[in-house]
Amino acid sequence: MAAPKRDSRSDLRDGGGAVPLDGEAPQVIKTTLFTHGQLIPSLGDAKLRRPMVMEVIEKKFEYLRKEKTLNIHGTLFLGATTSFCGTMANFIFRKGLKVKYDALKTYASLATLPFLSTIVTYKLFVTDALCSGNLSKESCALRSSLVSIICGVLYPSALAFSKNGRLAVKYNTVPLPPRGRVILHWLLLCQTEMKAIGIALIFQTTFGVINGVQHYEIYQGTLKKRVYED
Repeated sequence: MAAPKRDSRSDLRDGGGAVPLDGEAPQVIKTTLFTHGQLIPSLGDAKLRRPMVMEVIEKKFEYLRKEKTLNIHGTLFLGATTSFCGTMANFIFRKGLKVKYDALKTYASLATLPFLSTIVTYKLFVTDALCSGNLSKESCALRSSLVSIICGVLYPSALAFSKNGRLAVKYNTVPLPPRGRVILHWLLLCQTEMKAIGIALIFQTTFGVINGVQHYEIYQGTLKKRVYED
């Protein structure tokens, strides 16, 4: 006697399987996998999360780019003012010492060296110290003004005096000073023209303070935006 055939649907029901009815589409059952106690996100979650991560990264880069651009602009403008003061100091000492030789060489060095020294010094003593969080608003303004005075007035004046003084001795454009009074003799020759350096001193001090305060406010504003976004 032949054994009765069991219905395949009843076998599937006994095994706990789900059989789609006629005319119904099979449903996709999403399962969550756990590996070593960690949840593995589905492909849909990863696609939704990727634009959010990219948006946060773009905002971070935008803040950093804005901060660096503003800082670079301020530093470059400060270097440009020191370069201008260097050329002005060179003009004053050349006129006072009656030097008419090697004009291109002296003007090129007096325009380039103060600019480079300002960029490097400002980064070391202001920008790096500010980024490390060791500067207050007053200290930042003080350091910026000192960098502006030293690199924009004192250093260009000393450099122009030494270069044009050697040229004056070399080409005998001024009478040689007596022994023991070399520097005093040359300063007396240039005392009228050196009064114009006082204008550069006032200008560089004022601009150094303004640049330092602005730099500090930009940095603090960027920090607040980062904290707010985080």
